[in-house]
Amino acid sequence: MDKKKEKAGQANRKEQKQRAKLERRREKRLYKEALKKEHRYGTNTVLGWDKLDNTAHLFPVIAGESMSNVYRIFVTLNEEIDKQLLQRALTAVLPKFDGFNVRLRQGVFWYYFEENGKPAPYVRKESTYPCRYIVQNRNRSYLFRVSYYKNRINLEVFHVLTDGMGGINFLKELTYQYLRMAHPKLGEEVGDTLSVDTSLNREDSFLKNYKKSHTKGYRTERAFLLKGEKLKPGEFGVIHGTMSVAALKEAAHRYEVSINEYLVAAFLYGIYIEYLHGTIGKRPIRAAVPVNLRPFFHSVTTKNFFAMVSAEFLPEKENYTFEEVLHITSESLRAQINKEHLENLFSYNVSNEKNLIARAVPLFLKNMAIRYVYTKSALANTTTVTNIGNISVLDAYRPYIQMFGAFLAMSKGQPLKGTICSYGDRLMFTFSSVLADTSVQRAFFCRLSEDGIDVSVESNGVYYE
Repeated sequence: MDKKKEKAGQANRKEQKQRAKLERRREKRLYKEALKKEHRYGTNTVLGWDKLDNTAHLFPVIAGESMSNVYRIFVTLNEEIDKQLLQRALTAVLPKFDGFNVRLRQGVFWYYFEENGKPAPYVRKESTYPCRYIVQNRNRSYLFRVSYYKNRINLEVFHVLTDGMGGINFLKELTYQYLRMAHPKLGEEVGDTLSVDTSLNREDSFLKNYKKSHTKGYRTERAFLLKGEKLKPGEFGVIHGTMSVAALKEAAHRYEVSINEYLVAAFLYGIYIEYLHGTIGKRPIRAAVPVNLRPFFHSVTTKNFFAMVSAEFLPEKENYTFEEVLHITSESLRAQINKEHLENLFSYNVSNEKNLIARAVPLFLKNMAIRYVYTKSALANTTTVTNIGNISVLDAYRPYIQMFGAFLAMSKGQPLKGTICSYGDRLMFTFSSVLADTSVQRAFFCRLSEDGIDVSVESNGVYYE
């Protein structure tokens, strides 16, 4: 009995030592993290250089004047923007974000980020079309730009830096900083540090979460492509439709689908009606739908972390109803948006990146392969519809903020795209396009109107002539 007690005591002491050891390790890790956070909140960063995430490898290869891979996220305030204050706000915020304080460099085998360290890029009043290609040496080597127009602040980001969630992360802090400078009493109330909700995490969540995979999960079969007269060279059409989230929920609930499924289906139905006129089609109408992977893998990274699924339907008969198209497309989305399938999608790409033979291939040969693969996958989609989600802000800033919105640049084979963004009880669906015809947009908004949703529509003026 005594021996049993002694063994039990030894086991207990061993367990306590192990716990103490783990606790010391935890405290050491938290201390290092606190030091890093404290340093980031200062006026300088020590980034040195950083790898691109798995998705980001694509964008430097395919980007150019005709396909910028630049997206815009904007915030509309309840007051006119002061250019000097906005410049000061950007200068104050930029050093705190390692992920934006970089320039892109070209190595022998891969592109990589290097700490920039130059003064913040100039804030400019918007005077041209959005989502233009960002030429680094004309922008102090930065990969983003900030502009304003009346009461709107625009953030345009080269996708190599981050996805929409990372862009929102930065824009919110820029807006907070601007409002604190414009309203000193607000600054006294909330302080002058980054919000606790703002992430500075720069892990590559693709690499962290991938599993060995040899199965290609994305579509490569050619889809139905939109044709037609283009706008004049350099022109870029934007149409915003703003509506009530409550009204959308009610309509979607009647069809037993989500708001996202409802809006994607309404877009594809508009293409079906206006381009195929209710006839049989040989190729599927397919929308690429980016899915934010962070909630599935408990990530807070500010690098790109998304996967593409597709909503599609093949018109195999004549005169599909909207309900039929909605059912088909929603089923296709639901079958793909689950952790296992999403994991397979990005794991295939990460496995290719980690392949030892591929890693040893010079960059110029990698670029040729990437362009080929991209062209096949790009033509497998009719359009892209991305949902930024519902953007929330801290209570103290709400009286100053009217709305958020976003939209995408054009890409190969996709001259018309849609973006969903909501704030409070208002949702904005934005069409970005280089097509002169707006019949799909009109059909989309008419569909919503038929379901009892009031929509306020505005454009950037390209279609007013």
